[in-house]
Amino acid sequence: MYKPRLHAMVMTALACALFALPAAADSQARIVRLSDVQGRVQIDKNSGLGFENAFVNLPVAQGIQLRTGKNGRAEVEFEDGSTLRVTPNTTIEFSKLALNDAGKRLSVVDLVEGRAYVNWLGKSGDEFTLNFSHEKVELGQAAHFRVASSSSMAEIASFKNELEVVSPSGAVKVDKKKMVTFDVNDNDKSTLAKNVEADPYDEWDKQSIEYHDQYSKNNSTPYGYGASDLGYYGGYSNVPGYGTMWQPYFAGVGWNPFMDGAWSWYPGMGYLWASAYPWGWMPYNYGNWMYAPGYGWGWQPGGWTGWHGGIHYVGAVAEGFHAPVEPKGTISTVAVGKGGPVVANAPPMRAVVRAGSAGLGIARGSYGDLHHLSAQVAKTGSVELHPVPQFAASSPRAGYGFGQAPSGGAGRGSSASAGHASSGGGHTAH
Repeated sequence: MYKPRLHAMVMTALACALFALPAAADSQARIVRLSDVQGRVQIDKNSGLGFENAFVNLPVAQGIQLRTGKNGRAEVEFEDGSTLRVTPNTTIEFSKLALNDAGKRLSVVDLVEGRAYVNWLGKSGDEFTLNFSHEKVELGQAAHFRVASSSSMAEIASFKNELEVVSPSGAVKVDKKKMVTFDVNDNDKSTLAKNVEADPYDEWDKQSIEYHDQYSKNNSTPYGYGASDLGYYGGYSNVPGYGTMWQPYFAGVGWNPFMDGAWSWYPGMGYLWASAYPWGWMPYNYGNWMYAPGYGWGWQPGGWTGWHGGIHYVGAVAEGFHAPVEPKGTISTVAVGKGGPVVANAPPMRAVVRAGSAGLGIARGSYGDLHHLSAQVAKTGSVELHPVPQFAASSPRAGYGFGQAPSGGAGRGSSASAGHASSGGGHTAH
C-alpha cells in the first residue's frame, strides 16, 4: 500500500528546507546525489555532528562538505548527469545548490583543498561555478577539466572546450588540452603549460565518464543522475497489468527494495532514506515501487515533477513485507539490513554473488554483462567471482578488467569490486 503519511512528512521536511533558505530570487533548494564512494569519505551535513562516514546515495544539499582520506575517492552526480569527482585528501563544499526564478539550476562548489574533476554537460542553460584557491571558473557550456588547489599553488587543465578563469591577476583563457598554474605566493601569477601533464587519476576519471556515457545512452527519463546505474544493474520489462517496470538483476525470491539502506538525518529535513544498492537513487526519488505476483518487486518510472525521496510504493505487497520505519528521537545514521556508513577496504580474494543480493557488493562497471551473470545465479543460486578494479567493462560483453588502478590511489584496495567469474568448467556455482 501507499504510505501517504511518510510521503507527507518528507514533503513537509523539504518544504521546511526551502523556507529556511534566504528569501531571494535564487532561493529554491536542490538535492544532488553522492553517487560513488571508495575508501574513506566523510560528509558534514551541518547537523552538529561534524564529519560522519559517507556512503553511496546520500543526498547532497546546499552547505554540505565532503572530504576524502588518503585512500578515498568520491563522485557527485547532478540532475542532468553532470559529474564531479574528487581524489584522495580533498575537501569540497557545495556553497550553492539552487534554482533561479526561471527554473535554471545554479551550482557553486568550493574546492577547499585537493584535486577534483568536473564533467559538466551544459544542458538547459544551467550554470556551474567552481572556486579554487583565489580563482574562479564559471561554466555556461559543456566542459571537462581537472583542477587542484593547495596553500602554494592552483592548477586547472582543460580536456574539453575553452575555459576562462577569473584570477586576482586578471582573466586567463585556458584552451582545450592546455593547463595553467597560478602561484599563490606571487599574486596568483599564471603560467601556461604547453600540454596537460598526466595525473594518476586521469584514467579513473576517463573510465567513469565512459561508464556513464555507455549505460545511460538509452535513458528516456527527464533526469540523468542514476540513469547509468539503472542501465548497468538491471533492465526494463513490460509486465502485464503493470506496464513498464525496471528490476535489478539478482533480485531473487523474497527480495524487496527496502531490505538494505540507512536513515540519515539532515537539518531542516529530518530523516531521509539512502538505499545501500549501488543503483539506488532514481527509483527511490521518483516513480513508485510495485509488487507484481510472479515478477516480484519492480520500479515503475514516473512522477518527474517533484523529488519525493524515501520509502515509497503503491499497490499490494508481498506476504510478510514490512517497510523500515523512520527512527524517532535521535540525530544519527541508522542502518537497515546491510546498509549504513560502510568504509570500503580491500575486497576479498573471491566474492560470491547470490540471488537476492540485487547488485549489492558489485562495483559499477566491474563485470561486463550482469544480465548474463544474473541468469547464471538464477540457475545455480550463486556464482563465485574474482575481484578486479572498478570499471572492468569497456563494453557490455566484456568480462575482465581494463586500465590500471591509479598509483598510490584506491584501485583494488578501496573498492569492493567483483570481476569475471571463475574459469575452469565455467562459472563456479555453489
